[in-house]
Amino acid sequence: MSKTSLVLTILGQDRPGLVEQIAKLVADHHGNWLESRMAHLAGQFAGILRVEVDATHADSLASSLRGLTSAGLESIIHPDPAATPAANDNRPLLHLDLLGQDRPGIIREISRVLASLGVNVEELNTQCRAAAETGQPLFHAEAQLRLPPNVTEAALRSALEAVANDLMVDVTIA
Repeated sequence: MSKTSLVLTILGQDRPGLVEQIAKLVADHHGNWLESRMAHLAGQFAGILRVEVDATHADSLASSLRGLTSAGLESIIHPDPAATPAANDNRPLLHLDLLGQDRPGIIREISRVLASLGVNVEELNTQCRAAAETGQPLFHAEAQLRLPPNVTEAALRSALEAVANDLMVDVTIA
């Protein structure tokens, strides 16, 4: 049987059992849950996941997922045209860790540098938390970055360090 891959985005008021509800629909349609990222933000559930399903079940799965609106969940479903490994997966993947006093514009400035170099942000997680000693808000970001063929780790590090000094944040790349 031919398989198809779907990328799903699900949003709605968070409550216990949401992930199980989604997982049940995937399983009921003979789907395989491949990967996901899910979070609770300000009382809302936000999830993105990729599932693989027999092509004959893809439309019925999509229809069932759209039916989650009656349960207060919005869903967006896209076929995954890159279900096969991407040709650029052999390019370097680096981990960025950023920490500093919170202030507006940190992500804007960092993402501007990344975009100017053609660096792809494959994953980004951010949070604000109180500093242990002072209680002042600290901004922490972690990202997985895919370098384009023409950018070295040293060039990325140099560009980020220049903006990090202006932002007064610590940036580590590994």
